[in-house]
Amino acid sequence: MQSLPAWMYTDQAFFERERETIFRTAWQVVCHLNDIPEAGDYQAFDFLGEKVLTVRGDDGQVRSFHNACRHRASRLADGNQGNCGHRIVCPYHAWSYGLDGRLAHVPRWQGFEGLDLAEHGLKPIEQEIFLGFIFVRFQSGLPSVAEMMAPYADELAPHCPPDLQPQGRVTLRPRSVNWKNISDNYSDSLHIPVAHPGLTRLFGASYGIEAAPWVDKMWGDITETASSNWVERNYQALLPKFDHLQGRDQRRWNYYKLWPNVAFDVYPDQIDFMQFIPISATQTVIREIAYVRPDARREVKAARYLNWRINRQVNAEDTVLIQRVQDGMESSGYETGPLGPSEVCLKGFAEKMAMFIPDAAQAAE
Repeated sequence: MQSLPAWMYTDQAFFERERETIFRTAWQVVCHLNDIPEAGDYQAFDFLGEKVLTVRGDDGQVRSFHNACRHRASRLADGNQGNCGHRIVCPYHAWSYGLDGRLAHVPRWQGFEGLDLAEHGLKPIEQEIFLGFIFVRFQSGLPSVAEMMAPYADELAPHCPPDLQPQGRVTLRPRSVNWKNISDNYSDSLHIPVAHPGLTRLFGASYGIEAAPWVDKMWGDITETASSNWVERNYQALLPKFDHLQGRDQRRWNYYKLWPNVAFDVYPDQIDFMQFIPISATQTVIREIAYVRPDARREVKAARYLNWRINRQVNAEDTVLIQRVQDGMESSGYETGPLGPSEVCLKGFAEKMAMFIPDAAQAAE
């Protein structure tokens, strides 16, 4: 089997087809429930021209709407997060909405006395909450998040208690590459011993991968053999026991990639999501944030800091790798390449691309 052809990583017309055939039905993670704990707390999320407003209501419920006023389309909430009080007020003409999305008030002097307020509430967006994380999509089609993640739901659950808390804020990292390039690299195992010496020292020969219908899984076990690198060595030594984890999960790093562009890095000491936000055929933004269980132990705080140091280096290495691949994709010297027998995740990805866009079928033959 061959990899996806290079032109799919550079062609803007193909990117537009992906936008309509893949991303309209794809579930996108917005935030965690505990990012918006109080009434009026909101998260704003932009995705391929769509603008999402996820807000907690006075009744405690979380709802997602299009972040656009029903009068003249003005963006309602600014920034990535905030609190709008008990009303969402349009800054353009002062139309105001309840936290449940209903149109609550239009200034009388504007002459809309006959307007049916019930017909002009905020447009809802389909939403699903899975293990505390809030997902949205713009068109039905794919199975639910719970159905897609079902093969790994039981092993994820201990890492996702109700009191999981955000660690900092969302970080946005622009990359001058196609989104599939980042997705491929995330699920690629062959580059680990070549390009990630730190992970190789941490995992030894334990790194593994498997492909479920909608989720790729990768994992590695933190070895007892002391690393030559002080950051890694201290992480190995300081990583404590966690009551919520059993057996090998005490020292296992798991990675899950949900089709097509959402990934969860699951460590004993924290969990974070990475989202590959497509901007154009050759531009992507990586959106990420970490979450932690409440744990005041000093060794836990130290382990989380060392985890960040380790993965900062891994991210720097991956940034170079994906740019090298993108450079090659734009060259006439590369069209496609063979996929090895162990590259089950890349094979699965190519097959799903062919299912959604038949032009990709040549890569799945």
